[in-house]
Amino acid sequence: MAGCASMGGASDDPTAALKGAEVYTRSVENGDTVEEYRVGGQLRAVKVTPSRGPVYYLVDNDGDGRLDSSKGEGTVSPVYYKLFSW
Repeated sequence: MAGCASMGGASDDPTAALKGAEVYTRSVENGDTVEEYRVGGQLRAVKVTPSRGPVYYLVDNDGDGRLDSSKGEGTVSPVYYKLFSW
C-alpha cells in the first residue's frame, strides 16, 4: 500500500468545510438526489448523487452565492468527482 498517496477522506468532500450549512435535499424524477448547501442563505455548494455513476459537486469558490463558471461561458464547472473511497 505504499503506492497509495491519497487515502480520501473529508478533504475529498468540498461540503465538509461548510460549518453551519443548511442542507436542502430533493429527488429528481430520473432518480438523482440533489443536496443544496446554504450558509447564511447563500448557495455555497451542490452535491449531486446520480442513480448511476459517481457523486459530483458544484461549488461556489468565491462566495458570491452563484456556482462558479469557467471562462465566462455560462456553464457550471468544475465538477468534482469522488473516484475512490475506503
